[in-house]
Amino acid sequence: MIEIVSGAFATPEIITSLVCVVLLLMCSGFISGSETAIFSLGPADIDKVKEKLKERPLGASAVLDLINDREYTLATILMLNNMVNILITLLTSHIIVKTLHFQSEVWEFLFISVFVTFLLLLFGEVLPKVIASHYSIGFAIKGAPVLRVLRKISKPFAFLLVSSGSKVSSLSNSTHDNISLDELSEAIDITQTRNDQEKQLLSGVVNFADTEVESIMCPRVDIVALEASVGFDEVRRVIIESGFSRIPVYKSTLDDVCGVLYVKDVFSHLGEEDTYDWCKLIRPPHFVAEHKKIAELLDDFRTSHVHMAIVVDEYGSTLGLVSLEDILEEVVGEISDETDTEESLCYDKLAENIWLFDAKTHIGDMSKIIDIDEGLFDEYKGNAETLAGLMLEHKRRFLRKGDTLSLCGVKFTVAEAQVRKVNKIKVEIEKNESSDN
Repeated sequence: MIEIVSGAFATPEIITSLVCVVLLLMCSGFISGSETAIFSLGPADIDKVKEKLKERPLGASAVLDLINDREYTLATILMLNNMVNILITLLTSHIIVKTLHFQSEVWEFLFISVFVTFLLLLFGEVLPKVIASHYSIGFAIKGAPVLRVLRKISKPFAFLLVSSGSKVSSLSNSTHDNISLDELSEAIDITQTRNDQEKQLLSGVVNFADTEVESIMCPRVDIVALEASVGFDEVRRVIIESGFSRIPVYKSTLDDVCGVLYVKDVFSHLGEEDTYDWCKLIRPPHFVAEHKKIAELLDDFRTSHVHMAIVVDEYGSTLGLVSLEDILEEVVGEISDETDTEESLCYDKLAENIWLFDAKTHIGDMSKIIDIDEGLFDEYKGNAETLAGLMLEHKRRFLRKGDTLSLCGVKFTVAEAQVRKVNKIKVEIEKNESSDN
């Protein structure tokens, strides 16, 4: 199939071609290694190069010069590398044709393609770049002076590449000015980070602009509030038991919030009688619509100098309460302070793949804790945001203790319930997926 032409390797033409191929491979390796070494230098490495200006002024100054003019440096490297690789391909093909005889042109083409590709990748790309990545500073300092000279020689040709690239880049940027949040979110999902906290923080920042107040608020049933008609003794009791620094005040029902009591304003009046008119201490409330974006709410908090807002629906009814801490937790995760206790945690792990959650736990938070896809229940939850809401969406009735629901391989069981309210839900990852009960 392949025969060696007798005496072909001894001719001056072939020997000269072989020497040229070896020299060109060295040039290709030098150029590829220099590219890796120079463009892999980080800020700390550049500082080390600057420290070597006195010791090795020629190489260090050349490295800094090439880094400061990255566009022309890269254009020079790409142009020279392509020229050298083309020459290697032509000479190698010429040597193979003169020294080897193939029975088929197809075998000749395949052999030349594979052999030349192997030479270029191994000696012109892989080995030089591996060495350069391990000894980036030393390789860069040694190769930079030569590369700077080559850049000066080839600058007229490099100018054409840089100017053409700038025009193409400007056209591309004009049509793709911004990356979408969905694209950025997907990029974060496939990114490998050293710890989950980094990924969670990045995801929180990306989702921040698109999150609505309704999804992070404290629901109405959990609001600790004061009726304006209660005595000062009751105010002191609620302040001590709740531990909150700001407490909403309403007149007749929670739908008629008239102000917010700042605990710090009460400190100087703690010794007053029960008949003390504490309502004069309350401050005006800040209201916000349920569908307002939390990025906009954060801006409102900053300009209005408030840290808490009452969430209302389109009819003006109170739906919940949102604070600055709720917004921050959406980005950085749960924030615990000195008033938080173990009992305030939203879940307990009962066994392997079994958890006991507070019924008002957000579906997304539960998904993070049990390590499943956060969008797994999107097509099943409807308008529900909590575990209790998810079960109500499917049961369409008041939940009772023992009620179960299986979705996407996850089983939900009501573990603790009152007449019209669910307190605890057990979540279990099933071995085999089952359909809705």
